[in-house]
Amino acid sequence: MTHPQNILIGVDVGTGSARAGIFRDDGTLLASAACPIAMNRPQADFVEQDSENIWSAVCQSIHEALGKAAIRPEQVAAIGFDATCSLVIRSTDNRPLPVSPDGSANWDVIVWMDHRAVREAEECTKTGEKVLDYIGGTMSPEMEIPKLMWLKRHNPKVWAQMGAAYDLADFLAFRATGRDSRSCCTLTCKWTHLAHQDQPWDGGFLAQIGLDDFAAKTGIARPALSVGADAGNLTAQAASELGLTSDCRVGTGLIDAHAGALGTLGAHLQGNLDDRLAMIAGTSTCHMALSAEARFIKGVWGPYFGAIVPGMWLNEGGQSATGALLDHIVALHPFARDLGREAHRLAAEKLLPRMRETADLAPRLHVLPDFHGNRSPLADPEALGVISGLTLDQSEDSFLDLYWATACAIAYGTRHIIDALNDAGYSIRHIHLSGGHTASPVLVKLYADVTNCDVVMSDCAEPVLLGSAMLAAAALHPENANGALESAARAMAAPETVIMPDPAARADHDRRYAIFHRLHAHRQEIDGI
Repeated sequence: MTHPQNILIGVDVGTGSARAGIFRDDGTLLASAACPIAMNRPQADFVEQDSENIWSAVCQSIHEALGKAAIRPEQVAAIGFDATCSLVIRSTDNRPLPVSPDGSANWDVIVWMDHRAVREAEECTKTGEKVLDYIGGTMSPEMEIPKLMWLKRHNPKVWAQMGAAYDLADFLAFRATGRDSRSCCTLTCKWTHLAHQDQPWDGGFLAQIGLDDFAAKTGIARPALSVGADAGNLTAQAASELGLTSDCRVGTGLIDAHAGALGTLGAHLQGNLDDRLAMIAGTSTCHMALSAEARFIKGVWGPYFGAIVPGMWLNEGGQSATGALLDHIVALHPFARDLGREAHRLAAEKLLPRMRETADLAPRLHVLPDFHGNRSPLADPEALGVISGLTLDQSEDSFLDLYWATACAIAYGTRHIIDALNDAGYSIRHIHLSGGHTASPVLVKLYADVTNCDVVMSDCAEPVLLGSAMLAAAALHPENANGALESAARAMAAPETVIMPDPAARADHDRRYAIFHRLHAHRQEIDGI
């Protein structure tokens, strides 16, 4: 029987909500709860949030989850946070600062998907500096460095007042502990921190792009903490707000997708991971591959050292719009635009039987999924989506065909990333899938059939929350700094369900995948005319 003190909380702050899960230290999920968070879109490509609103949502979700699980505050031993890689801006006296020149101060977060810093990202790439080798050769506007450049150029009044800038997971740890610690995951993946080097920051690069005052404005002064390291105890204020006690420890956090990777790969961390890909798929999709050696892959972020577990290298691919793209298709099509979420249920219900009968439901209808740019492996944030093969048909069947072709395109984008990984030394055979796409039998089947990989899904209903709870468990064992996270992950890993690819679908998807590549080439050719 579990000791009452070994109750752990995992918190996940995604794009639209904060969620909390209550776990035993064997990985059993006792309860979970979610609370929405506010979003502000003041203009095209600008996406902002409110850090205090996020913290309030975290508090509310924890209170609700504790109530559902009938857990008392003193039973909770530790908490772990993961969050989107959004950028929180604070003043020298820890006040929120507006991230848009004419914005309200409460909108102090530039959300990960915000693309205001496309030009600044291009400037970073043009430097050709060595730090770029560790992000696939191309700086993304979704990373923090170009966003900081944008703030300095376009919001100088706020820049003058700045005393700290946090990745959101680090902000939550700061809000919880009062300690200004930063995670190896956040800094290495989004801030050009080279964790494998004794001197992790390239001052020459930062000065070249105009961030010679980087340390003063971000407040980053100490070495990054290993993922899952003990970040400290809750302050009295945080404990009161969260409904916990100040005996509760905080595990050093992860970016949300990386928590999903930890939660789904936990049982396999002690082996060779070259054949396993963690895929966290929701609004967008992240593709995480771990290895014992550094692999440099054009258009794929990394290699990042220690970004998920200490001592291992991470390569990270991604698609900026996947679930969001299917939502967009639903909103575009006359038949489905008023159905809302019901359209996804209808598509699954009608398409899956057809997919079992034939692999190619719409032979002349093809989609490129780059409606919000191509993160990997083309690393082109200005890439555009394409739909080829439309007619005037506005019927249900027309919608289903377009939905299916779009889902195929999303799966082909994943295959494109896997091909790049395999060309560099991986041998991906198993996709460990978590996130919202696990609820779509259409996408699950397509991922298996298109990539010819097994799709492995954790039997834990909340694998991202499980990953964050693993951080909490690791924080309870600071004496085992090098192995605590792997031990916690193995102890808490859930059983798995495996979906096998259908060999009969391979030929049709190979044909469509070849067309997918031709569409990429044609789009690039047209852009050049």
